[in-house]
Amino acid sequence: MRIGELSKRTGVSPRSLRYYEEQGLLTSSRSDAGQRHYSDAEVQRVSLIRQLFDAGMSSRVIATVLPCVEIPSDPGVVELAFATMMRERERIDADIAHLIETRDALDVLIRANVRHRAEVSTAPEPVARSA
Repeated sequence: MRIGELSKRTGVSPRSLRYYEEQGLLTSSRSDAGQRHYSDAEVQRVSLIRQLFDAGMSSRVIATVLPCVEIPSDPGVVELAFATMMRERERIDADIAHLIETRDALDVLIRANVRHRAEVSTAPEPVARSA
């Protein structure tokens, strides 16, 4: 199938599909006219790539994980993919912890601003969201 058909079947733009190919996440053959052609198996692969992107993985990390799908019986490949996914989970946990700290610091500033506004203004006090 051509790139437009793959795009239609997966809901992924042709531009993104070309990016996946540039990153080595997707492969195609070329016609004599230079048009990309994809196999039916690429529909599932694009779906998996989207899931991995949605999970917060970069294309570099996805390239490390994808061989597990291609060679599922190779214990070394499976272990590498597992270790990569665990590192990504730890990275996401750290990002979440940092975001919570940032939100908490912002909440302190918001509460201080609410108090200040109440002191200097007769404007009604907005409802501050508490953590």
